[in-house]
Formats: sequence, C-alpha cells, structure tokens
Amino acid sequence: MNTTTLRKDSTATAAPPPPTPAPGRPAARSGPGRIAGQILLYAGLIALAAAILLPFAWMLTSSVKTDNEVFTVPIQWIPKEFHWENFSQIWTDIPLLTYLSNSLFLSVVITALQVLTGSFAAYGFAKMQFPGRDALFLGYIATIAVPWQAYMVPQYIIMEKLGLVNTHLSLILLQAFGAFGVFLMRQFYLTIPDEISEAARLDGLSEYGIWARMILPLSKPALASLALLTFVNTWNDYMGPFIYLTDNNLWTVQLGLRQFVGMYDTRYAMIMTGSVLSVLPILVVFLLGQRYFVRGIATSGIK
Repeated sequence: MNTTTLRKDSTATAAPPPPTPAPGRPAARSGPGRIAGQILLYAGLIALAAAILLPFAWMLTSSVKTDNEVFTVPIQWIPKEFHWENFSQIWTDIPLLTYLSNSLFLSVVITALQVLTGSFAAYGFAKMQFPGRDALFLGYIATIAVPWQAYMVPQYIIMEKLGLVNTHLSLILLQAFGAFGVFLMRQFYLTIPDEISEAARLDGLSEYGIWARMILPLSKPALASLALLTFVNTWNDYMGPFIYLTDNNLWTVQLGLRQFVGMYDTRYAMIMTGSVLSVLPILVVFLLGQRYFVRGIATSGIK
C-alpha cells in the first residue's frame, strides 16, 4: 500500500511535458527576433500613418497663411505669422453656413435612404427564396462596374423632363439606391443563421417583421459601415451638385469653395480654410462610428 501511494504521489506531482507544436506549423518566435519584428512592424505603420496625415497637416498649416505663402518652395510648415482671421473672414466672404447646411441635409437624407433601401433589398437577396434570385442579384451588382459617365446624360434628361433640375430632390432620388450598399448588407446577412428567420416565421412574424425586429438589430456594425461610407461619399460629391444645382442658395460646400477660384487670382489660403472646416463634420462622424465601421467591414467579407 505504501509503494502504491508513493507512486500516485510522484505521478501527481510530476511536471507535465512541454507542449509540442502542431505538425506543419512552425513554433512561435521568441526573444530578440520577435521583438525586432514588432519594432519593424510598428515603425512601418507609423511611417504609413505619417504619409497619410502629411497632406492634412499641410492643409491645416496653409489655412492660417497668406495666399503667397501657401506654395512656397521649400514648404514652410510653420508660418512666420499665423492669420487666424481666415477662419472668421470666410464666413463673410461666402455664405458658408448655407453651403454646410445644404451638404448636411443631402448627406443625412441620402444616407438614411440608402441604409433603408440597401438593408431591405439585401434581406430579400439573402433570406428569401424566389426564382432567379441569384441571377437578379448578380445583374444588379454588375452595375457597379458601369462608370457613371456612361449614364450621366440619360439621367440628366430624365430629371429635366420631370422638372427636378436645380433641386435637391434630383440628387436625393438619384442616390437613394446603391448596389454597393445592397452587396455590403447581403454579405453581412449571410453570416446570420437562417434558423433565426425560420423560427420567427413559425411564430407568425411576417417578412417585414423579421427584417425590422430580428435582422436589423443584429446588423448594427454593417449598418454603421454603410452609413459612414455613404455619408462621406455624399459630403465629398462634387460632380452631382455641379451638374444639377445652379442656384447659389442650393450649392453644397464643395461647390461653394469654387468661389475662391478666379480667372487671374486664386485665394489658396481661403480654399484651405474652407477645406479644413468641411473636413470637421466627416471627422466627427468617423470618430463616433469608428468601432462599428471596423467591425462591419471585418464581418461582411469586404476586408
């Protein structure tokens, strides 16, 4: 009995063997090599971030310069004298508040409509069965490859026939639907188990109810990604408002900044000041939805 007890005690106190790496998988690096790899990775990411932020830094410093100092060679990153009055003067030189309000109105309305129509259409392509569903989806997604210049003139003729030229409604109707939004939302809906929809149907919930009460609450990351992308694209759109809007009171901020571009004299400093002010709403929206944006891109297959 004593011998058996001693054997059990020695077996219990023996150290487990070291884990062996899985076949075909190299062992994790440790020591100086791993540290050097991390240092190189972070150095590369810092250099890439600096290269991306460099134009924004130049725009920010140019917004407090005079026109003659903007394009000096070599670049003068820190101006000798800061002209902070540019940020107050621009509001009186052009109706900037009107332009910002128009841009905000169009961006919010178009974003809301694209999120609504994109999520609703994506539900039909992802969770409903009907003849020709995949072929119809493929044909609809193929429209992404068609350049806008190919159907720009027919669209304008249609809007002119309807009497919607020089109205915000023309831009809203043309951009209320988007194939990319349908594709993005469908890819996310495919990750949601079909058993949820089937259980809701057995409980008597209609397809509208399943979409609104079951699918949408589970799709916040994808909805945030689509909303952020649509908002940024609409806010930065130049050609659409340039073609359809002729009234100065309907212009967006992108068109409004053109007033500083003259035939013989261009006010570069004021253009940079207006650009800084136009970037701030996008920056705020991105910071608020950054977490959902990254999660939505990662879970929808677009990464």
